[in-house]
Amino acid sequence: MYGSTHRVPGPGRYGRLRVQTDDLSPADWLTRRRPGQGDFGTVAGVSAPGFPAYARILHPAHLGERPVRWEVVGAAYGRSPDGGTRWHELLGVSRDESYGGLSLPGVWDEWPGEGPTPPDVARALVRVLTRHTAAADRCWYALWDGYGHRDWGAVPRFATPHRDKVLLAGTLADVTSPQSLDPYAELPDLWWPGDRAWCVGGDTDLKSTYVGGPEALVADLLADPELEAHRVAGTDPLD
Repeated sequence: MYGSTHRVPGPGRYGRLRVQTDDLSPADWLTRRRPGQGDFGTVAGVSAPGFPAYARILHPAHLGERPVRWEVVGAAYGRSPDGGTRWHELLGVSRDESYGGLSLPGVWDEWPGEGPTPPDVARALVRVLTRHTAAADRCWYALWDGYGHRDWGAVPRFATPHRDKVLLAGTLADVTSPQSLDPYAELPDLWWPGDRAWCVGGDTDLKSTYVGGPEALVADLLADPELEAHRVAGTDPLD
């Protein structure tokens, strides 16, 4: 996950995203959670609480360079994934065994990437999310300060239920820009537009990305052929 030195246009940028060093108030709505609202280890805890609907976006496995959907892997093992399926359950092994170099020739040889949203999935998400906000040109992002790929020094952080994060700003289209400068750079864990119409959430330990928003957005995510999405509830446990 961690490789070459991260190349950025300047210390105030992460790709095209602007690092926020003075005003962290756009993240206040994420930090002011009541007990039981978006608890650690839940869908709303990694995304944000209070949305009427949520979706889980599965990160694809791979066969060489080709992405492979969980439904394809599951079919090879006689199983079908749903919103609560964990990767090792799809394979029919224990969680520890799933990290033991398993593969299935001709079906998959690399398990789904853990961490923030993969770039190809992010680009597909952007196309859908753009239709469900009036503020695609004014978006906010949060990145965990512990990835180790960049030293954030004295840049201020804010706390979510599970990580301390730095705040970034840019357009929705900018979200994949860090990898245009460095293929090892992690994409933001959290994304939300200025009108808070939805919130995308991910984490270093997850093989999925979670999206909270209006019912119409979740319906579009479930119907999009480039995304493997399942409906979940905000109180559901993570993958």
